[in-house]
Amino acid sequence: MHDPRLDKLARLLVDYSLAPEEGHNVVVSGGVAATPLIKSVYARLLQVGAVPFTQVALPGMQELYFKNARDEHYETTPKLTRRVYEEADGFVSIMAPTNTRALAGVDPAKQQAVGKRDRELSDLVLSRDRWILTLFPTEALAQESDMSLDDYAEFAFEAMALNRDDPVAFWKAKSEEQEKLKERLEEADEIRIVGPRTELTLSVAGRTFINSAGRHNMPCGEVFTGPVEDSANGHVFFDVPAAAGGRDVSGVFLRFENGRVVEASAEKGQDYLQAMLDADAGARYLGELGIGTNYGIPRATRSILFDEKLGGTVHLAVGRSYETTGGKNESSVHWDLITDLRQGGEIYADGELIQRDGRFVGFDIGNDASGEAGAA
Repeated sequence: MHDPRLDKLARLLVDYSLAPEEGHNVVVSGGVAATPLIKSVYARLLQVGAVPFTQVALPGMQELYFKNARDEHYETTPKLTRRVYEEADGFVSIMAPTNTRALAGVDPAKQQAVGKRDRELSDLVLSRDRWILTLFPTEALAQESDMSLDDYAEFAFEAMALNRDDPVAFWKAKSEEQEKLKERLEEADEIRIVGPRTELTLSVAGRTFINSAGRHNMPCGEVFTGPVEDSANGHVFFDVPAAAGGRDVSGVFLRFENGRVVEASAEKGQDYLQAMLDADAGARYLGELGIGTNYGIPRATRSILFDEKLGGTVHLAVGRSYETTGGKNESSVHWDLITDLRQGGEIYADGELIQRDGRFVGFDIGNDASGEAGAA
């Protein structure tokens, strides 16, 4: 049976997030498990006059690539792939894994090689501005989250505000809600993050904070920037586990001196962590500081797309920064690591407390129209 919320999501992605003009060529990519949503997005793009081009990945293709690719396959992006990206006006990417551990046995160096090879494609997508990343509920994601598929679908759609009458109105209101936080953060020179095993300061002087409310990620709900590259000092413990590169990574501890990671450890996934930090010179510097504002996400689920938006968390990305923030760090890596501040955490802007125990101080974020705390 077709879930009508998929049509609602398609309208949200196309009409609000992407907003293509008539005749725009839009690449719609995703795993075969996301077929129902791909079809809904495809139909909506046609209805608004855009020209959709679908790329559907079959299960097991990534594993086949890493098993059979020769050295030359890691050196140059295929010409046909490059041509598609160069001609496209917009991109809808739908994550729908059927096995979140499929790449667990792949050498991280090979994964990094593909990232370096396709760096220009990633830059091209970001430069188009019309791009959106989302997720379709699958059995694999439900298992990763310790939920049934039905419960996980409800969880995901609630985080996207699809159970509301007008999701577009919700995300527009969310953007207005976050704007005051963005403005306050842009007044600051220094951000200080305090929490269990965490005491970190970094400069955001002169940097632009991005009010992220559904234009490029769905679900969304964060305000982020690129910190001054040589400014991070102190240490931070990331207590939110992640499934990264087909592996479990958890209990990550990083210590910074003048912006650079000088000590790194992980309770699980140490080899993968080390491989990411050693990928290139920029991988040991921060490319992003983000503050989650989506209180409609009740708990972490090992999905960075969701967990970094969770209200009461902070995420720091090692590696590349986004040019729109004023960040200058260059790297083939951009990996978000998340720390939960809801029990004993604080955020300060130039010494002024702006969040304690995951709740904002002086900002009306995390309340729905009726004033009930906890709604995104």
